[in-house]
Order: sequence, then structure tokens, then C-alpha cells
Amino acid sequence: MKEINLAVVGATGMVGNKFLQVLSERKLPVKNYYLFASAKSAGKVIDFMGNKHTVIELTKENVVDKKIDIALFSAGASVSREFAPVFASIGATVIDNSSCWRMDKDVPLVVPEVNPEDVKWNHGIIANPNCSTIQAMVALKPLDDAFKIKRIVYSTYQAVSGAGVAGYNDLKNGIDGTAPSKFPHPIYANVLPHIDVFLPNGYTKEEEKMINETRKILHHPDLKVTATTVRVPVFHGHSESINVEFERPCTREKIFEVLKKAPGLILQDDVANNVYPMPIYAEDKDEVFVGRIRIDDTVNSGCNIWVVADNIRKGAATNAVQIAQLLLK
Repeated sequence: MKEINLAVVGATGMVGNKFLQVLSERKLPVKNYYLFASAKSAGKVIDFMGNKHTVIELTKENVVDKKIDIALFSAGASVSREFAPVFASIGATVIDNSSCWRMDKDVPLVVPEVNPEDVKWNHGIIANPNCSTIQAMVALKPLDDAFKIKRIVYSTYQAVSGAGVAGYNDLKNGIDGTAPSKFPHPIYANVLPHIDVFLPNGYTKEEEKMINETRKILHHPDLKVTATTVRVPVFHGHSESINVEFERPCTREKIFEVLKKAPGLILQDDVANNVYPMPIYAEDKDEVFVGRIRIDDTVNSGCNIWVVADNIRKGAATNAVQIAQLLLK
């Protein structure tokens, strides 16, 4: 396998740090790493894989003079909108963690366990889905293959780390009664049915992301999907209650059988011994955990499942690095 040059854009942020951790674990054949961030972080020295790397200010001039094969982005939608085309213009393939390109019809939206074939039609930019969508897709794709999904109802319980360092600090500081700076209300000892901005139809942007991204990834543009997304006082790990209705008959035993074989998924469903997925045990894991599997008797064929994953790892950094590994193949 030939060696490549790889850039990390937003290298000093929460997801950027996790990119570096996952890259150090997976040991891609990288000759040179280029770590980019804003002017505020430029010049900072990061110890990474036994070497000291100086953070480079993200400017067009600092990009176009380099040979970069793959660039992992986690610096926000506005940065991605401006700079992803710059990296693509020099021959790099951008894997972008922001919402900027996800619904662009010319940009693949990829979860490697679900739709790896979609990387083939990229035009220099590949989108990393929303963290809550990623873990849901790992669990739902094998069920869709087996029973053909007719309708999905999402209810999420999302960690504060999904709102970045500021969200994390709102929970940590809120324990002492400090007023929130990121969220509109305290998150400590509270839940907020409010992630991202509200839209005219009453849904939030996060809910709309899950709905539209699910349809795109599963290649079901007319799939019936609805969502309620909620921020909870948990530092790491998103949890989701997913109600699914199928076209074809299902049984609990068959669902277990399907999920046991699914890539990237760990089945944890032994309620007699209090075994079920929880975010505290999913932290810093690459896998998606599923349990609490029940048949939904209110429809002809359906079930309820409980899905948990580390939103910064599988929900962001690991998924992006897995996409890079697909490109290397």
C-alpha cells in the first residue's frame, strides 16, 4: 500500500483530538501529517505518533503549496464550505465532519458498515453523517436488508460532548450552579428537548438532519422517518430509542440473529442479568451497541431497539478514519 500525505483540519478541537487518537491506533500508511487550525491555534506544537507537529494556520496559501491526498475536516460548516473545495482542487479527498455537504446530491454521505460503495462516486468531498445518524444506521441497515424498513421513529438522548467543549463545560460547571454558556437552560439535572435551532415546522435542525440523512444513506428517499432529539446530562455517548416498522414479517429471534452478524455492532441484550447498552460503557469504543429488543405489537411487523455509541469516536472521528481506509483500498 502506497504512503500518503494526510491533513487534519481543526486538529486542536474535540473531534480533531479524537482524529489523532484514532489515527495513531489504526496506523494508516501516512508519510506526512499536516495539522491545520485557526490563527489562534497556529504555532502550537502537538506530540503525535512520536513526532512533534507544529499546527499550521488554515489559509489557502498554506494549503495549495502542499501535496495532500486525504484531509479530515472538523472545523465547522463555514470553514468546510470555504476550504473543502480548496483541498479538492489540489487533488485531495476531503472527509468532512460538518453538516455543510451532507445533503449535496453530488457528495456521498457514508457509513462504512452501511454504504461503503458510495465512496466510489465522490468528486473530492465525502460527508461524514451526523453522529446520531451514524450509530442508528449501523443498527438499522442489517434490519432493512432483512425485513425492509417502512417507517422509523427516533427518540434520542444525546451527550453534551456533541455540543463541543462549551457543551461539555456547561454540564461540568453546572454541577456547581454555574449558569450555562452554550445551552439556553441548565443541563445539569435537566434534559433539553432542543438540539440545534428550531425550524418553522417545529422540528429542530438536528431532527431534520436525522430524517434526511437516513433517507440518503439507505437510498430510500421516500422513507417515513420522524425524530425527537434530546440533550441529556451525560458527558459522552448518545443513546437512541428506535421504533421500526417493516414491510416483511419479523420475529424477535430473527432480529437477534440478524444483529449478531452485523458489522460494527455488539449485541447486549440479556435483561435477566441487567445487560443492555449504556453510554458509560460505550465511551472510547468504536462499536455501536444494541439491546432492549422488543416486538412492537401495535403494527403488523415492527420492533423497538435501544442503540448506544460514543458520539465523538464512532459518531465522528472513527467513522471518518474508516472512510479514509476505504479510499486506501
